[in-house]
Amino acid sequence: MPDVSLPRAKSELSAVFCAVQQHFMDVIVPLWQGPGWNAEMALPFEALDAQHQPLAPQRYRAMACARQLFLFSSFMGHPQVPDADVRAAALFRSLQRHFHDAEHGGWFYSIDPQGAPLDRRKDLYTHAFIVFACAHYWAKVREPLVESVLNAALNVVAQRFSDGDGLYESVLAEDWSSLDAGPLQNPLMHLAEAFLATLDVREDADTLAALDNLAEAMQRRFVDIEHGVMLEKPLDAVGNWSEPGHQFEWFYLLESSEHLRGTPLHGSLTTAFAHAQAQGVDQTTGAVAAMLDVDGSVKDGTQRIWAQAEYLRALTLRPGSEALLARQLNALQQHFLHPTGWNECLDSQGKISRSDMPSTTPYHLATCYIGLAEYFKA
Repeated sequence: MPDVSLPRAKSELSAVFCAVQQHFMDVIVPLWQGPGWNAEMALPFEALDAQHQPLAPQRYRAMACARQLFLFSSFMGHPQVPDADVRAAALFRSLQRHFHDAEHGGWFYSIDPQGAPLDRRKDLYTHAFIVFACAHYWAKVREPLVESVLNAALNVVAQRFSDGDGLYESVLAEDWSSLDAGPLQNPLMHLAEAFLATLDVREDADTLAALDNLAEAMQRRFVDIEHGVMLEKPLDAVGNWSEPGHQFEWFYLLESSEHLRGTPLHGSLTTAFAHAQAQGVDQTTGAVAAMLDVDGSVKDGTQRIWAQAEYLRALTLRPGSEALLARQLNALQQHFLHPTGWNECLDSQGKISRSDMPSTTPYHLATCYIGLAEYFKA
């Protein structure tokens, strides 16, 4: 409960947060302990429908396994999730058993419903989440095997994905041959997140140097100085765009890192935050648009729960944002959460456009709530 010395507004906001957090513990987390868990495969189903039935499996992704490994690692020792350590251990084993490529190294993107490799390509997004999840899991268990997988994932990123200019290829073939995919913003952001998670749990000079090089290269190759935003593709790419949710996500990563705060990239994303807030957030409802054109006009007005969560989390690090925090937390509670789960997407008019619940979304809610908990502790 909030401290009695807190200002009344913050105390009332804390009460709403307690309700939202309890919804997470009572409703959302149990979905992935029960109906969302395929015990035979020891993997989460990709998604549940609104009635909590698994959607017919078409695939299982290593990234989804890794995100759930993070989720249950974060609950190890929590009295409301007493079996979190058992689930985290199962997910870690499944990551290796189902997705690791014993011949070429690295991890496949996906397997089919029977457990055979499906999309055998190696993508940076997946590998970033494996680093991220293993860093969090190793922090809890300190088992040598977990650290060895963490090290293997970091080595694969450095040796296979690096483009030699501070950035990394977004996807490579099964045997690591080039697909001429080039770098993309989203996997690079999650790689920065993974590097930060690694540095949170150990001293690591190589990872620190890689993080510095990544931050410098993102500033140089992805930030549109004229409009002050992080673009989704490199500056010279055709048909570029920006996503407000990613501006907020980057801002949180940079602002929360003592090491990255004050870098040119941090300065750019502080500007980008204000731009995304002005152009990509409805000032009445708090709805966050999915995509903006480079000039700032709305390209896609779809409202996604992850972007709502990232804006809310980012606001915890913006001084004087109490009123906006209240608006956004209430908007999340009223428009995206419901008694039996959540709405994944709303259309530009605020109507439900996706009612299925992917196994990857609890990661965004968990990181958002962790950020809010830090805010109320301060």
